[in-house]
Amino acid sequence: MSCEEFRETEARDIPIGKLISIISKGQTIFINHKLNEFGINSTQLFLLYEIDYQDDINQEQIASRCTINKGAVARSIKKLEEKNLVKREIDSDNRRQNKVFLTPQGKDVLNRSSSILENWEKEVFDGEIINKEEFQIILKDIAIRIMEINEREAENEQKEE
Repeated sequence: MSCEEFRETEARDIPIGKLISIISKGQTIFINHKLNEFGINSTQLFLLYEIDYQDDINQEQIASRCTINKGAVARSIKKLEEKNLVKREIDSDNRRQNKVFLTPQGKDVLNRSSSILENWEKEVFDGEIINKEEFQIILKDIAIRIMEINEREAENEQKEE
């Protein structure tokens, strides 16, 4: 569907999930294009954010926080490590886990690529369709509600087994 056709469609006729998917995929396409110069993709960028956000984070925590499976996180971390953006160290408390840290080069890439996200958000929210901060609060509340629903469903499935 073209942008013009989409524009003509009534908003109430489009499932919310589809709208969120279009926004997410659109952001991913934009960011991946811009991140080419750093040799990383949007998933790897968001992993860098998580690693920077929490000191002493391990791969399992990253997977949980990013809702990505552990294998995908391990592969992405390995690629980031090969690019010298992160380093892994065996967790002294749990030798089966690796703690992940940003290298100075990783911090530099994260800082420089943050402007890409900021510019995307400025362009998206230019014209004040909705206040960005209000929208973030609404989306966070919806995300929490979805997480609660999914946790409840998982508990119900376990009880049925």
